[in-house]
Amino acid sequence: MSINLSDFESGVPYTGDYDKDLAALQKRLAHLSTANHIYGKNALIVCEGWDAAGKGGAIQRITAEIDPRSFEVWPIAAPTAEEKARHYLWRFWKCLPGAGEIAIFDRSWYGRVLVERIEGFCTEAEWKRAFDEINEFEAQLATNGSLIVKLFFHVTQEEQDKRFRERLDHPWKRWKINAEDIRNRAKRGDYLKAYADMFAHTDTHWAPWTVIDGNDKQAARIAALTRVADALAGVLPRDPPAAGPEHEAMKVALGD
Repeated sequence: MSINLSDFESGVPYTGDYDKDLAALQKRLAHLSTANHIYGKNALIVCEGWDAAGKGGAIQRITAEIDPRSFEVWPIAAPTAEEKARHYLWRFWKCLPGAGEIAIFDRSWYGRVLVERIEGFCTEAEWKRAFDEINEFEAQLATNGSLIVKLFFHVTQEEQDKRFRERLDHPWKRWKINAEDIRNRAKRGDYLKAYADMFAHTDTHWAPWTVIDGNDKQAARIAALTRVADALAGVLPRDPPAAGPEHEAMKVALGD
């Protein structure tokens, strides 16, 4: 089925016990990240979406209770001169997680078919070719055993404007908004077209997209954490590995 962002704009408030449910999900994620480490698996969590749609808030809550040694958050900005001199995927290969690690991308390689497309930082032939390149890149990772969870955070124009105003009025949050955010606002139609093309070409069975209705922050965070937890649980063994001879030897050394 095709993804239509207008289907994710209800903004229905979260009706559960948010604090209790959030704490339970964070505890579950902490356990799953430990299992991911013990079994030497790896996962990529890709966060895309509108400015002020809740990517950062969700990432903070995903990682809140996870051992910091087991994950890395990559905030993706404009490529450097060194990165521009190479294929656009080069800089992302360097960020891939190793065994037992989770990599979280705050924006990602999808910039090629989004901002780079819209701002003219690449040619039409380059961004059209990127759909196949991205699918092949993700297929290689999935074939090698990586779990890929792709989250898209969606908000309406009205909700985005509300959050922009709140940021501008808050002395400790003004750093989160810049003139480029306002300029991008005027290109919403272009972005909607680019998002539609992105979903149509890269919503694959090995790396499907999950759209998060971000118009209610609490509901969005619960939905995002649930999706990540369910995805990890789906590929990790439920039981811990049995103790090995080295563990028995250590117990003997301790006098047990």
